[in-house]
Amino acid sequence: MGLRADQRGNIAVMMAFLLPVLVGFLGLGFEATDWYLQTRYMQNAADAAAIAAATNGSSSYIAEAQAVTQQYGYTNGTNNVTVQPTVVAPNTGLCPSSLYNDNCYQVQITSMVPLWLSQVVGYAGDTTVGGVKEKILSSTAVAQQNTIKQVICLLALSPIGTALRTNGAPNSNFTGCTVMSDAAAGCNGSNLQANYGLAHTNNSGCGNKQKSNIRLVPDPYAYMAPNIPQNTCSLPYPQEPGLLPASNQWKGTLNIHASDTLTGAGSGTTYPGLMFCGDVQLTGDTVIDTPDNTTGAVIVIENGQLDLNSYNLTTSNGSAVTILFSGTSGSYSHIPSDSSSHGSTLNIQAPSSSSTAPFPGMAIYQDPNLPAGPGVDLTYNGNRPTWDISGAVYLPNSNVRISGDVAQSSNGADCFVMVASTILINGTSNIYTQSPAGAGCKQGGTQMPIAYIPTRVQLVY
Repeated sequence: MGLRADQRGNIAVMMAFLLPVLVGFLGLGFEATDWYLQTRYMQNAADAAAIAAATNGSSSYIAEAQAVTQQYGYTNGTNNVTVQPTVVAPNTGLCPSSLYNDNCYQVQITSMVPLWLSQVVGYAGDTTVGGVKEKILSSTAVAQQNTIKQVICLLALSPIGTALRTNGAPNSNFTGCTVMSDAAAGCNGSNLQANYGLAHTNNSGCGNKQKSNIRLVPDPYAYMAPNIPQNTCSLPYPQEPGLLPASNQWKGTLNIHASDTLTGAGSGTTYPGLMFCGDVQLTGDTVIDTPDNTTGAVIVIENGQLDLNSYNLTTSNGSAVTILFSGTSGSYSHIPSDSSSHGSTLNIQAPSSSSTAPFPGMAIYQDPNLPAGPGVDLTYNGNRPTWDISGAVYLPNSNVRISGDVAQSSNGADCFVMVASTILINGTSNIYTQSPAGAGCKQGGTQMPIAYIPTRVQLVY
């Protein structure tokens, strides 16, 4: 009886059964705490790497992100660690839509750690590596580069050298304008007083706010080229100083009716317009009259220049025109000019309708298929002729030298945009002040080129 009543050894027996379980749960608790701490540390590394990748924003973002995680002790491909940076399109996955729909940069770090005491309670982990059961830890971060959308009124497209330059132009005034180079920009003597000076590589001195390493701005108007009509001219193309045919000598009113039509060679779009073969010369002040100022009309000059010859060329109130230079290379000039020493004025507004005009918002359009060379280059001195223009001047393969002022046309919106291969501002040059955020160009139908200026990066996940 005394032996049965003696329970002094029961606790020891119970502890013998419970101890492995207790050790297992304690081990699981310790390991779970360690997993949590490691995951938090991995999260810090992923956050830093995602921010670095989004700030980089180039094709080298993967190397940038992996270099950052390595500083935290997580080297891709070492010690069962995987670091996977990826680009995520906006409004998909973990990347929210943004005002300018910038991509996100996601970094996921995965690491495997061996199991210890947690196996005592039967936890088998997530995977087995070399016969060892392991737990997979993972942390993910997503970052997005915020940007400012900025419209441009002066764009140099060449990706080589210093595509936008000023040379001793202390009084140049481009207030209300943002200038951009798809290469470097260098301003010597004047910052142009532009709102922003932007460059894809290095910006040295251009703009009141100067930014480098801006994304390339693609050619904004090349998409209109299929609307250029097929060349129906035949040799020879009359050239100055020889005698030009009567059709190539303008004075008085140049009427373009709705029945005067051209058809885009690549688009099949039909629109009001006239084609002239070889040089065109004014022999008196000339007013262009078109059916309206929305569709307007197109004047195509094949293998020739438009010589104002000391006279004024104007679009009438309620009219609009695109002067288009096309043809082939060689000795032909494909620009507006003035062969006199007296000066003249090109006073035109561009068509405003983006739905019916073949070259909406284009006052002067140089065929992008014209090869670079002297025939497409332009020097604007401000009086031969003077430009009073509402709309865009598109000279994609031209080296442009500007030494004069540009004013608004008599009847058009306050909008001027120039796109060229390279642009040199030499001497005093002023472009009339334009509406904030390109409101005048919107009114006039000109879609301004857009640059995206990077600002701060933020984590979105």
